[in-house]
This record gives sequence, C-alpha cells and structure tokens, in this order.
Amino acid sequence: MTESFGKVFLVGAGPGAPDLITLRGAEVLKRADVVFHDALVHPGTLAFAGHAEKVAVGKRCGQHSAAQRFINKRLIDAAHKYAVIVRLKGGDPMIFGRSQEEIDALESAGIAVEVIPGVTAALAAAAQMRISLTRRGVSRSLTIATPRVGANEVTSDWSKALAGADCAAIYMGAAQAEKVTADLLAQGRSPDTPVALCESVSLPQFQALRGTLVDLPALAARLGNGPALIFLGTVFENREAAAAAALESLQLTG
Repeated sequence: MTESFGKVFLVGAGPGAPDLITLRGAEVLKRADVVFHDALVHPGTLAFAGHAEKVAVGKRCGQHSAAQRFINKRLIDAAHKYAVIVRLKGGDPMIFGRSQEEIDALESAGIAVEVIPGVTAALAAAAQMRISLTRRGVSRSLTIATPRVGANEVTSDWSKALAGADCAAIYMGAAQAEKVTADLLAQGRSPDTPVALCESVSLPQFQALRGTLVDLPALAARLGNGPALIFLGTVFENREAAAAAALESLQLTG
C-alpha cells in the first residue's frame, strides 16, 4: 500500500497588508491544517487560517531564526501528518524567499508542492508611491537584487547587475546603506542618481524617503524598525519638479 502524504502550499502573503494576499492564497489558508509562517506576516493574514496550528519559522536579519534545513524537515514531517500544509512567506515566495530549497527538499521526499504567488514589496511600494517602475523613454529595465549574503555563501556581484539598470529595487540592503552606496558608486552610478527608501510597505506606518545616492546612508538612519527596501533610478526624480516641467512644456506648445 502506497503511503499518502499531504500537500504543501508555498503561499505569498504579500507586502504586509492582509487584504493584499491573493484570493487563492486566502482560500488555501482557510483550509490549512498547519501554517509555518515568516516573522513579518501580519496577524490579520494569519487570521485567515482560523483552525490551523500556527508555527513561526521566520528569519529576520540580526535575530535568531530557524535554520533552513530545519524548516525543510518540519515541512516534510508535517506532510506525513496533515492534509494541507502552508508555508506562508512575506511578499512573493519566489523573490528572495529560499523557496527553491524547500521545493527541492519536498519533491525529493515525494511530497506534492504548489506555489501561490504574492505581491512583492517592490511592486506594492511603487503603487503606494504612485511611481511606475517602467516608463516609456525613461525606464525600460527593472533589476531586483540584494547585497545580503548568508553564512558560508560566496560573495555576490549584485552591484554589477545594477550598473546599467534603468530602475533597481534592492531588498534587504537598508542596514548596509553605506556599503550599498560605496559599491554602487564604484560601479559607476552617479552620486546624483535619484533614490527612494521605503519602509513598512502597504501598512499605515509606510514612509518613503527621497534623495540621491549619496544621501542614502543619512536616509537609512531615519528609518524605524520596519522592513525596508531601496530604489534607484531616474523615475524617482522629484515628481513635483517633473510635473512643473511638463506643464511648462504644454504651455509653450499650446
């Protein structure tokens, strides 16, 4: 007789606000028997999983966190016990969520996996600032990167990928603002490159700080304790000045 396992769903919780989870994600949470969730998942999002056991396995920089291989094992063990297992991750599971390690471990153990995407923080922040990350004639490329390197991992050349990007979103970089600035300047980015530093995206305490690349360390020092990400690119130039220039152009041609 073949042993029957439960199914594991890797669900994107979205950037923070509970109502930004997808309908599919919310429905799976309602059916969940157990939910293994990240540290930053909003309590309102967890509330969708009304009858599930909830297990915190989140990772936050500078704080104690569960080792990834331990999380993998817990997911496999849960699939031997429960029918519906949810691994609930902030943002989108496939953007800096270490999902591939979990998928590989589960599939190697013969356990079915389904990924339900979520709204990643960069897109939610762009919507909240009302700034399009792509713009005809200004921004035709978007690069997503992180300077963060795990223990015993090879150093990343993340800054090279941003050297020629029209627009870039840097995850998990605010705590290293001085190094991020130095690395980008070394790659040839202008010190006057517009930047935006966004904290607590989609939540009531959201703030967006604007300046240029050389201002980045000072901007980062003004942040609170919420999760933050860095943007850079021409699309983040002062919107009021851009709007005034566009109006003047219309008046001259009118």
